[in-house]
Amino acid sequence: MARRATKNELEAADRLHSAAIHLLRYVRQEDAAAGITATRLSALSVLVFGGARTIGELASAEQVRPPTMTKIVTGLEEAGLARRRPDRDDARSVRVEATAKGRRLLSLARRRRVEALATHLAGLRAGELDVLRKAAGLIEAALRDAPPR
Repeated sequence: MARRATKNELEAADRLHSAAIHLLRYVRQEDAAAGITATRLSALSVLVFGGARTIGELASAEQVRPPTMTKIVTGLEEAGLARRRPDRDDARSVRVEATAKGRRLLSLARRRRVEALATHLAGLRAGELDVLRKAAGLIEAALRDAPPR
């Protein structure tokens, strides 16, 4: 049986959840400048940061059904942002990978998001920024071994 979270853990998780939602809603406004849909940008992010994937793996990572992911990948291909390649280990399978153009587009989109967020952090003191950096590291460490959902 899994351990129940403490009141302190639940309160921290609740605050982080709320802050994360507000943060992502804010930076998502920058995504329109990328010129592709949020779903395509998200799938492209998985390919750029996680490497080539099968349609099924990509669908699982993005929590959509394979037919939906096929449509997303087709859109990425038509835009020159991704391509399908035969799987070296399984001739029946195809892997999807980001193109150089896709990696550049994602890099620019990420930079826009980060710069937009940085403008709002500009009013914080150096010590406060250190706290945020440490908190981000703690969150990453806590989630490092978590199974994908």
